[in-house]
Amino acid sequence: MAPLLEVREVSFKYPQALILNRISFSIDPGEVFCLLGPNGCGKTTLLDCILGWLKPYEGQVLINGSPISRMSAPQIARQVAYVPQMHQKTFPYLVRDIVLMGRASFIGPFDVPSEEDVAIAEKALDMVGISRLKDRPYTQLSGGEGQLVMVARALAQNSPVIVMDEPTAHLDYGHELVILETVVELVKQTGLAVLMATHVPNHVYYFENQGVKPRAALLKNTQITSLGKPSEVLSEQNLGELYNIRTRIINCALDDGGQLKQIVPISTINTNKGGNSLENI
Repeated sequence: MAPLLEVREVSFKYPQALILNRISFSIDPGEVFCLLGPNGCGKTTLLDCILGWLKPYEGQVLINGSPISRMSAPQIARQVAYVPQMHQKTFPYLVRDIVLMGRASFIGPFDVPSEEDVAIAEKALDMVGISRLKDRPYTQLSGGEGQLVMVARALAQNSPVIVMDEPTAHLDYGHELVILETVVELVKQTGLAVLMATHVPNHVYYFENQGVKPRAALLKNTQITSLGKPSEVLSEQNLGELYNIRTRIINCALDDGGQLKQIVPISTINTNKGGNSLENI
């Protein structure tokens, strides 16, 4: 049986630089795949290749065994949904209309949304717990509320895969946790697969503690340097090499008697003795 999403030997370059070099991994239903790496390492470029917005010069991306290079944009949208890091709130559309836009690939250019489309959008709002906001102008929402609207819009596509590009960036602790809890519930309820680029390695441990199936991949210098289960990938040595920092991995006791691993940053690594460690970041 073919993986739900497969990235097979994908390479991408701009005229002045190689960005991705022979990247390979696959994602199955019910899995959360976290992509970690320093700023500028190519995480967003890789997501853009998976979404069909950029074309690799080598390799291919497959969904249910079919190359996306042979799919139209609406066909890709029915298979892979997208939650951006940040969405510009340009026009004061109502929240329900923003979510309804997730049905665009199912609606003809001269058609109007059907009752089924509206019902699916309403269900998506309910699934992320923001039905109360459906008649609010999107421009009047907080950052956390707006990000939940983006998740609802992605759900309205009814795609088996959701790609998230740093979905908790710029959010406070509370809204960050709401997004993570929402992802956990959606994976458990629907069995969809989530590919998430994140700057927070602790997200991987959070998903593991919540009983979903996470894997992590470390991206640096055009390649994936480590891929696998959290315990296999998120070592102090690997994190040091990835981010040029010293860390400690500790176990936190939970109220239910369980344990949650957490990564604590200690300091940057100064590779230039006598110099400022910030020069090496």
